Amino acid sequence: MSRSVPVGLSSSSVYPGSIHETFALAQDLGYDGVEIMVLRDPESQHPERLRQLSDTYGMPVLAIHAPTLLLTQGVWGSDPWDKVDKATELAHDVGADVVVLHPPFRWQRSYAEHFVGAIAERERLDGMRLAVENMFPWRVRTRRRERTMQAYLPGWDPLEHDYRSITLDLSHTATAGLDHDAALAMADELGDRLAHLHLADGTPNFMDEHLVPGSGEQPCAEVLRMLGAQAFGGSVVVEVSTRKMSAVGRRSALADSLTFARKHLEAGRRMRTSGGVAGTPEEA
Repeated sequence: MSRSVPVGLSSSSVYPGSIHETFALAQDLGYDGVEIMVLRDPESQHPERLRQLSDTYGMPVLAIHAPTLLLTQGVWGSDPWDKVDKATELAHDVGADVVVLHPPFRWQRSYAEHFVGAIAERERLDGMRLAVENMFPWRVRTRRRERTMQAYLPGWDPLEHDYRSITLDLSHTATAGLDHDAALAMADELGDRLAHLHLADGTPNFMDEHLVPGSGEQPCAEVLRMLGAQAFGGSVVVEVSTRKMSAVGRRSALADSLTFARKHLEAGRRMRTSGGVAGTPEEA
């Protein structure tokens, strides 16, 4: 029997709810596991507590998201390599097989200088997949025009760099200005370097929206069917924004996201096992 691609729930999809709530909601809705974004919350940092929650709810930790965001700059000190190494250690401790991380900010020049090579060396020596996430140019809209700033070094586009492992985020592709076809082409070009998928949607917008898949203009269905057809060896993790939703609205959005993911992964799997050709999302 072919292996099903696991669909996990990111703790960022439950934020500002707790890590405990993430595990409970993931179990209740029928997810296959969770991704933990390391924040100031001690529960997100401690392997013993995460293992306890994993055992209690029967939810494996599929991935650890290192604290390499702007809002987590003070978590685990100020040395970015310490953050990466501590996230890797935490991933090993809780049984995760991938660490998600953002590329360096442009002001982190010493960190960025040897970033690609140092990530590759850590993967080689440690065995943990360090999946660098695609990002986007920062945009500022004024009355007269829209200005862009290259906020990341060595760059926001992982296709331009020799990473072995990459996380594809389908909200970030929208924020980067990639349309449906360009985002699908990026997913295809990543090939076996695609280690992890953050499932979310977006529209042509300078805001990083993280919409429920299927409610924007990104190729969420097509990418899922592609991964199902390829017997993808990584995980799909729902990473949508529910901060402004009620508890009922959040539950509905996360349930719908899981249903969407499984529907299109299964369509791809059926295509692979039957030797068929992919149809349109509606046909799937």
